[in-house]
Amino acid sequence: MTVEQIRALAPALAEYLGEFSGCFVTPETCLHLREYVQGQLSDLPRKSVEPMADLAGVAPRTLQEFLSLSEWDQDLLRGTVQRLVARDHADAEAIGVVDESGHPKKGEKTACVQRQYCGNNGKVDNCVMSVHLAYASYDTSFRCMLDCDLFLPESWDRDKARRESAEVPKAVRYRPKYDIALEQLDRARANGVRFGWVTADEWYGGKPKFVQGLEQRGERFVLEVPANLMGWLHEPAGAGAGGRGEVQNLCRWSTPMLQQPWVKFHVKDTGKGAVVWEARAAPFWMKRGKGAKAELVGPYWLIAARDVMDRDVVKYFLSNAKPGTPLEAVLHVAFARWPVERCLEDQKTELGMSHFECRKYGAVLRHLLLTLVSYLFLARQCQLLRGGKRGADAGGPDARGPDARGPDAGGPDAGGPDAGGPDAGGPDDGSPAAGEGDRFTGGGRPGGASRSDRRGQAGGEAGGDGLPSARRRRGTAGRDAAERGGPGATIGEGGADHPAGPGEQRRGPQIPRPGAPAGAARRRHPRRSPPLLHPAVTACLL
Repeated sequence: MTVEQIRALAPALAEYLGEFSGCFVTPETCLHLREYVQGQLSDLPRKSVEPMADLAGVAPRTLQEFLSLSEWDQDLLRGTVQRLVARDHADAEAIGVVDESGHPKKGEKTACVQRQYCGNNGKVDNCVMSVHLAYASYDTSFRCMLDCDLFLPESWDRDKARRESAEVPKAVRYRPKYDIALEQLDRARANGVRFGWVTADEWYGGKPKFVQGLEQRGERFVLEVPANLMGWLHEPAGAGAGGRGEVQNLCRWSTPMLQQPWVKFHVKDTGKGAVVWEARAAPFWMKRGKGAKAELVGPYWLIAARDVMDRDVVKYFLSNAKPGTPLEAVLHVAFARWPVERCLEDQKTELGMSHFECRKYGAVLRHLLLTLVSYLFLARQCQLLRGGKRGADAGGPDARGPDARGPDAGGPDAGGPDAGGPDAGGPDDGSPAAGEGDRFTGGGRPGGASRSDRRGQAGGEAGGDGLPSARRRRGTAGRDAAERGGPGATIGEGGADHPAGPGEQRRGPQIPRPGAPAGAARRRHPRRSPPLLHPAVTACLL
């Protein structure tokens, strides 16, 4: 933004920053918050302390002390961001996205820096890693960052001299990134944020403790998993039973998968055309633990998806969605990781998230948290410019009814081409032509039916069958926490926030494919019910 644009938004910015006044001890410190946020929102080419201080007309030392020495409550500031999202942008089917980001740095003095894989550069490099939790509405038209933490490497944890030099607090110890992500989910929930779904990439999906942690918290998830994840596509007699294999082999050769056709799904529209994947799914069991402590957990849903433009590109997803959940809804969440990537890209390119030049642990963390504040303001302004509303006026979870959900809910790219994630050149891009009978639909909400589905139901077409709940195993790890949803809740049915009964399942707006004429869609795609998880499964298990 230019200085003139920032001044035009001054009343809205002042009202917004007023929400954070309780985080600061003195009015002077609170004033520095405005100076810092205005600097991040400006069009400065580099948004480190010195140029932002010059823009605000204050001494650079003033903002340096604001980050490192001034007394203010950074935890309360983070909590305020989360409470604002819970209050003004609540969505019963919101998607929480976990990811990490690298910030390239020179030297060895900056807190938490070491040579490690840096996604920003696509190689092993000297960088600081941070773990992030993003929030996206189900249609992804609103997205923001909820939390961030610095990742302290093991080498730093053991090096007392480096810790003291960077002023790393004694309470901060080495924790795996998935543990940090689970703590971020706990903080968000404590501040009133509720997720309908949680998703993450295959690094997190391949960590049993992360999967177990989500189950213990009653979260419904769709996680990408590595191709070598081991498990069964039939219910084994026990954790030591034979027939266990890698998911890539199970999805390619096993009967439950081979008896199903590949079904095509329109994932999203990009600047290069439609992104179309085809998928199939089956129940899946895993072994958790080793030796005498090993136990069988499941069933989950294992979804295999491949790009129709390059069928060698295959992804595998693990979900604990309840039986009967439309496969299109699960795929919508599976491919909804782009909001966190877009948030990180915007924070780095527009707000200077990686431009910090401080070295102390507390100052770096404060800079990252202040970037959350700046980005939430941008996200709210973008929503207003698109014509969206906040809170109950937008039909939040307390105000929504069946009549409030319709085609106007928008699609995955509701903000236009510029609102998409890394769509401009990612591996998921493609422009396939629609084939007869293809399932071109966005991710309908799990409790509702899309327009084509309602037409099929009106014509007397039957819906698909889900995996009977009676086949689910009892006594698996994480059961106690999952059963908070009721006496019949299981690992695969979510927790208290995700009702298991069909009458209790939330309904929400559908995600139609934007720009497709209704008549043309009817001609190309015969009316039929959405594939569930999954019609062929029952026959395969008998």
